Amino acid sequence: MKIQRDFIGLAGEYLVLSRLTALGLLASLGPRNKSTIDIFVTSEQGKTTWMIQVKSRLYGPKENEWMVNEENSKNAKPNFIYCFVDLRNKPETVYVIPSIKVAQVLSEAHTAQMKKPMRDGSKRTKHQGRKLKNNFIVDVESAPHGWMKIYREKWDVFT
Repeated sequence: MKIQRDFIGLAGEYLVLSRLTALGLLASLGPRNKSTIDIFVTSEQGKTTWMIQVKSRLYGPKENEWMVNEENSKNAKPNFIYCFVDLRNKPETVYVIPSIKVAQVLSEAHTAQMKKPMRDGSKRTKHQGRKLKNNFIVDVESAPHGWMKIYREKWDVFT
């Protein structure tokens, strides 16, 4: 039975919530489908706050790859974190990546991809879709082959 996309996203959000709570952080879900913020996080003392966007995947290629949009390459703020959840693995895997790094990688990957001609030799046209990958086909200086491994379960950004 194929699981609906909304449920996959919600499963990822609850997984991230449980991991944050286990760290002693105060975390709550943001408004459903109304903003780029899925989870709000505050340290126990309330001194630091973070905003999280969760991207979850259950289906698709075996290689780590998440669909994102052009807006994600512009949401770079120090306390804004992305959690890329891979529900295919057991146990599930979460890549905790600062938005500044995500924006840098997406921008650089998109620029490199646009320079690469289509299979028929024609020039690529502008598009809104982006993919964040562990291994890009094009050379991305800020994201060498296997770059996401250092962000696997990297919850220390919250401590």
